[in-house]
Amino acid sequence: MNFLGNILGSIMKFIFDLVSGIGTENEIISYYGITIIITTIIFKLILLPISLQQSKSTKKMNELQPKIQELQKKYKNDPQTQQKKLAELYKEHNYNPMSGCLILLIQFPIILAMFSVLREPVQFVFKDPAVYESIKKSFLWIPNLGEPDPYIWGLPLLSGLTTFLQSKLINASAGANAQMESTQNFMNIFITVMIFMAARSFPAGVALYWVVSNIIQVVQQLIIKRSLGKVKEETK
Repeated sequence: MNFLGNILGSIMKFIFDLVSGIGTENEIISYYGITIIITTIIFKLILLPISLQQSKSTKKMNELQPKIQELQKKYKNDPQTQQKKLAELYKEHNYNPMSGCLILLIQFPIILAMFSVLREPVQFVFKDPAVYESIKKSFLWIPNLGEPDPYIWGLPLLSGLTTFLQSKLINASAGANAQMESTQNFMNIFITVMIFMAARSFPAGVALYWVVSNIIQVVQQLIIKRSLGKVKEETK
């Protein structure tokens, strides 16, 4: 975590130095706030190939669910044959059931490192407490991005709403069956509430990163959905 945190922190410091050297700092949106937004965009672009692969893997898995359930029901008393048939199904459709887990394992440490950077900017970005204390950390209605948003309706609410929206878009693109959709809806609500509660105690800079990241993810999903729609129309 520290290794990744130092790398991401160095990138963030470079962006901060670049941004702070251009023009005059706005009273409403600080250089620090702008740096978080730009860093988040770069971060999402770095993870874009992994995110695309994850979306593709999730969609493929949901498409295969009816056939998987059929095999599980047909060979429920014969686990050995069931595993063999499932392996044949995966091979036929060129799908690796472990691919989704591997993608998450790649993303998770990087996301955790980003959270660490934004929760401990002195350690990972500015290195010197005096430097961090000297910079402005305001963003719109938030006086200090290093502290929790003072308003529940602000970034905490936006964190929850954007999380719910991007989860709904991902699940809709995956085309899950009725049973899976019901489970996904429950999980979406649970995660949304959890993120909302967490954002109330996290530094506002973390919540800002989360909101911007979700907005980018939503735009990405809409583009993917539109592209897939065009492909389907052209193949008819």
